[in-house]
Amino acid sequence: MIYLDYQATTPLAPEARDAMLRWLDGPDGTGFGNPHSPHKFGRMAAAAVEAARDKVAALFPPGGRVIFTGSATEALNLAIRGSGKGGSVSVSAIEHAAVLDTAEALGTAHILNVSKEGQCNTAQDVPNDVRLIAVMQVNNEIGTIQPTIDWHRKAKANNALFLIDAVQAYGKIEVTGADMIAVSAHKLHGPKGVGALWVRDGIALEEQITGGGQEAGLRSGTLSPALIAGFGAAAALAKERMEADAAHVEALCGRARELFADWTLNGSEDARWHGNLNLRKDGLDVNRLMSECRNVMFSAGSACASGSGRPSHVLKAIGLSDKQAKSSIRLGFGRYTTLEQLEVAAQIINAAAGDQGV
Repeated sequence: MIYLDYQATTPLAPEARDAMLRWLDGPDGTGFGNPHSPHKFGRMAAAAVEAARDKVAALFPPGGRVIFTGSATEALNLAIRGSGKGGSVSVSAIEHAAVLDTAEALGTAHILNVSKEGQCNTAQDVPNDVRLIAVMQVNNEIGTIQPTIDWHRKAKANNALFLIDAVQAYGKIEVTGADMIAVSAHKLHGPKGVGALWVRDGIALEEQITGGGQEAGLRSGTLSPALIAGFGAAAALAKERMEADAAHVEALCGRARELFADWTLNGSEDARWHGNLNLRKDGLDVNRLMSECRNVMFSAGSACASGSGRPSHVLKAIGLSDKQAKSSIRLGFGRYTTLEQLEVAAQIINAAAGDQGV
């Protein structure tokens, strides 16, 4: 089996797994405490949470606080819903559904267009009553990197807050230029079930999940020391390995572009995270391709929308037809992908596409 779906989730780092085990029960049976309890077991668990919080915070800009959540989706909901009522929320056309659907549910969504290269530039108007602008840093389907620093400036000029979905960027490239930043542990070799929202100092949010007042009164519910410890270990490892991981991804990308030279790249060639290649062959039956390549794990788009049957809203937003969108695949690779795995996968995928006569 060869795994090439790093945008959906990443393999758990051994260091993250080891950090989690201590807070499931631990070698002496003392690691299961509730971090909100005042006794010794609780204080030990709380100390583990705060140690991990520092590690997660080290990949964010200074001058903010980290709020742990159950996912990036929850973090984005807290940012969008909790940052105010009334006014418009401007979001790029290629945002994750966690942003698009939440903004639309509030009835105040304003969609920002993107170029055929997949970038959302600031040379477009926002509503006069805009209170929040959300533009993701690295797109989860096509990997394009957005000019988030420019958008932060534009938000400030319009007296609006700026939110970044940095799920695909955090731990890979510098994340900066925002008022709020949402991330997820399992996209950087941490565990599933834990995310975080970074909030710039001075920004007040309204709690969206009530019932206990944990996480500084912003997110009720018992925290999981094991998941958070795994998140912290993964974040620390990502910080330590950022340059090495990036160099490895660049090498893999260069080889992948050779191996898939007769495929068309969707999105910008240069302004992208190179661990994400969204490729198409016109006329390709992607469902058949995936059926014939069962030992290669890759995607036809976002894992979160894989069962919808609809063409990707991201590919549609950059101008692809329904047929072109449905003849596209996404290859994602990273730290634990080997060159040999990539070459074998390319041989399997290209042979199956060739069998279709495309």
